[in-house]
Amino acid sequence: MRALLLAAGLGTRLRPLTESVPKCLVPIHGRPLLGYWLDLLGDAGIERILINTHYLAEPVRRFVAGSRWQARIELVHEDTLLGTAGTALRNRAFFGGEAFLLAHADNLTRFDVTAFIAAHRRRKAGTEITMMTFETDAPRTCGIVEQDEDGIVRAFHEKVADPPGTRANAAVYIVEPSVLEALAGEGREVIDLSTEVLPRYLGRIQTFHHAGYHRDIGSLESLRRAHDEFEVA
Repeated sequence: MRALLLAAGLGTRLRPLTESVPKCLVPIHGRPLLGYWLDLLGDAGIERILINTHYLAEPVRRFVAGSRWQARIELVHEDTLLGTAGTALRNRAFFGGEAFLLAHADNLTRFDVTAFIAAHRRRKAGTEITMMTFETDAPRTCGIVEQDEDGIVRAFHEKVADPPGTRANAAVYIVEPSVLEALAGEGREVIDLSTEVLPRYLGRIQTFHHAGYHRDIGSLESLRRAHDEFEVA
């Protein structure tokens, strides 16, 4: 399986740190977020990894060039941000018509990639996306998921003031090529996955719950908490 790591964000809520450091290279215990992701996917046998860049792209290029996984990585630059799904659509040839893993590289996580892939392969008939979920301590900052007894997403609440629970979208997915085929038929380039695609796939998204560590490093407070909580393996 191949993977797309989204690493082009501006990281505005992490300023002033991200005025000189791209969000995906923000360090946790002295190691960049992107480094944790590359080891997680590389050690699990992901064969190729595509990383998109935009803001402060040169430090990302230098980091990848020095990575032990460099031979498995391709970089693609976006002069204009295309959105989560737009990036996947623009680079659909990279996935070779196969299901692929898509993740935000500004999250700090440790999960069983092999089990995630296996869960996707066992998914219910008719589902086209497997979404990783986790229990959040900040539900108003997340996309909160409502699912049925079979683990199929029936409702999705993106950053609402009064969320109905704490089970959240971890922004890690396995996506079938049929999703990109449908998007290609719309004739658009800039597409957001969480606000434009997921609501249309309710009833066709299987969940995979991750009970281990997961945190969106979206603010200076979440960065501080990650330093306190996360234990380096």
